[in-house]
Amino acid sequence: MNRISELFGSMSFNDEVMREKLPKEIYKSLHKTIEEGTDLDITVANVVANAMKDWAIEKGATHYTHWFQPMTGITAEKHDSFLTPSGNGKVIMEFSGKELIKGEPDASSFPSGGLRSTFEARGYTTWDPTSYAFIKDDSLCIPTVFCSYGGQVLDKKTPLLRSMERVNEQTLRILKLFGMNDVTHVSSTVGAEQEYFLIDRDVYNKRKDLMLTGRTMFGTKPPKCQELDDHYFGAIKPRVMAFMKELNEELWKVGIYAKTEHNEAAPAQHELAPVFTTTNIATDQNQLTMEIMKRVAIRHNMICLLHEKPFGCVNGSGKHNNWSLSTNTGVNLFNPGKNPADNKLFLLFLCAVIKAVDEHQDLLRISVASAGNDHRLGADEAPPAIVSIYLGEQLTDVLASIEHDTDYTEAKAQRMSTGVHVLADFRKDTSDRNRTSPFAFTGNKFEFRMLGSTLSIAEPNIVLNTIAADVFSEFADRLEKAQDFEHELKALLKETIRDHKRIIFNGNNYSQDWVELAEKRGLLNLKTTADAAPHYTDEKNVALFERQRIFTSSELESRRDIMLEHYNNVYHIEIETMLEMVHRDILPAVFTYSADLAQMIEAKQAIGMEDAAGKGVLTKVNKLTDELYRNTAVLEDVNAVFNSIANPMERANYCRDHAISAMDATRKAVDRLEDLVDAKIWPYPSYSDLLFSVDS
Repeated sequence: MNRISELFGSMSFNDEVMREKLPKEIYKSLHKTIEEGTDLDITVANVVANAMKDWAIEKGATHYTHWFQPMTGITAEKHDSFLTPSGNGKVIMEFSGKELIKGEPDASSFPSGGLRSTFEARGYTTWDPTSYAFIKDDSLCIPTVFCSYGGQVLDKKTPLLRSMERVNEQTLRILKLFGMNDVTHVSSTVGAEQEYFLIDRDVYNKRKDLMLTGRTMFGTKPPKCQELDDHYFGAIKPRVMAFMKELNEELWKVGIYAKTEHNEAAPAQHELAPVFTTTNIATDQNQLTMEIMKRVAIRHNMICLLHEKPFGCVNGSGKHNNWSLSTNTGVNLFNPGKNPADNKLFLLFLCAVIKAVDEHQDLLRISVASAGNDHRLGADEAPPAIVSIYLGEQLTDVLASIEHDTDYTEAKAQRMSTGVHVLADFRKDTSDRNRTSPFAFTGNKFEFRMLGSTLSIAEPNIVLNTIAADVFSEFADRLEKAQDFEHELKALLKETIRDHKRIIFNGNNYSQDWVELAEKRGLLNLKTTADAAPHYTDEKNVALFERQRIFTSSELESRRDIMLEHYNNVYHIEIETMLEMVHRDILPAVFTYSADLAQMIEAKQAIGMEDAAGKGVLTKVNKLTDELYRNTAVLEDVNAVFNSIANPMERANYCRDHAISAMDATRKAVDRLEDLVDAKIWPYPSYSDLLFSVDS
């Protein structure tokens, strides 16, 4: 066995370990719970808990923790040791099925959006047996869900699991209509590509804004950014390669399928992509990946930046969510096959997704909304805030033929010739790729490209599974009643294409022409989180989530309020950071430089020399200093009003309409001053220092 095979999953209580450590009947019972969703027997839990404990101790673990995903956007954990007093000053190592299944963290300090009062503290975590436990920092981490004492959902995992159950139930109904009775389970699967920046830790420690907000509040464009396109897929620098090597090993240990790594478009930017897996496992693994990235970077004296827009002059970071549906028999339901025009099952699922995306553009936009991601969407480095679907020419033509009852003639497969005899010709794909599309069909999956790099993939996949399940249910209801299945199927496809083709767009999503065309089509353009959040609780969305048993109306309201609270708090921290940097560091540095310039000019005048250059620079610096002072005063006034508004929605709207523009004006003045002030006096490392700090 090679080293990677031995390393992979060595710190994960995976299926192979369970098969080895558990009695045969216990393993079968647990496997049935995992595969079929049957209830977990406490007797089984006791045996599993003891085996988990023994395995973890063998691996050096001393503690266990219920590892969960509250509405903070990051993971949470409370550690307890395996120690139990046994009398006479001795201890034994114990871990029961009850401790495995249930934990009781304090629920009062996590975001609840008003579902819980501060004094209502009790919360519960419950083991998710479908996601493998793992060892991290000498602790056994048990993936769990999190709810309040009253049963309200307080995490991202519970609704994700619910959405997976719904999409399984409704997909099976359709598959039965096509005679696929051997299929007993359908899983949504995801591969989440993760973008990130690496910068030197010593340089990072000199940037107050990066430490407090995760992004640079100021910074003038360096002489070189992305102009030469030489970083994307370029040779990986030795220091970064050393980081990637250790990162892979740490991810492989806990069973994360890290596969692809490369330089991204911006200097200091990189990407990691895993192999596809079941959605809830992919969600857990992406959360863990982000955490491990940060820890490994520190060991290499670097900092991993996951913010969507850490630098103003280069591309920000996203996360591409590759979503599909697969049966337990190994069939990918979004695989068009060799003749998609004749693949009725595929066409039905394709049309269902088209309808779901068109009807719920708002929910998909909401699922990726954040203050950080607002910087990317529509900035010609990421898809716009307008949701649309890219299908490519072949599938678009297939759907057009169905809508208009015309024959579809498949284009003859073309061979790609390089014109070099020694190089083999190869078959050309039927459609190009569109990297500007927010929701692109890419062969056998949909790539949802609007996600921000810090985002938990739980939210968009809850939405994708739920809206798909709802349309699948509608289609199944209609087809199950059909007297003539083939006739009804054809009519259903034709109607769906006719009614929802407006959401299909194969062109350049970055162009202004598309923005205007989308408006004519009646598509939504929710440019900011403040624009998107109110739609969370639209009547149709409440009805959808209640119908599919994902959220209650009060849980939806809480999620809307949590989103707005986070948005407002992010901008509050950023404004306060800006003001502190200007008053304590930037203005004093500018005053020092101005005084030095004035002193130099006076010294030259004393000996009869004119200093036109010095006077010119001093005039510019003084003018910009006055501008900065005025802009900062405006920002302070805006901040006072912003902080005085109690209503979260009104506060977010005020931020969108006033605070962001005041911040931009302050930044503009600071960045122009940075271009003039002596680098030895300027208080912070420049963008050149930051972006090229790990090139050695």
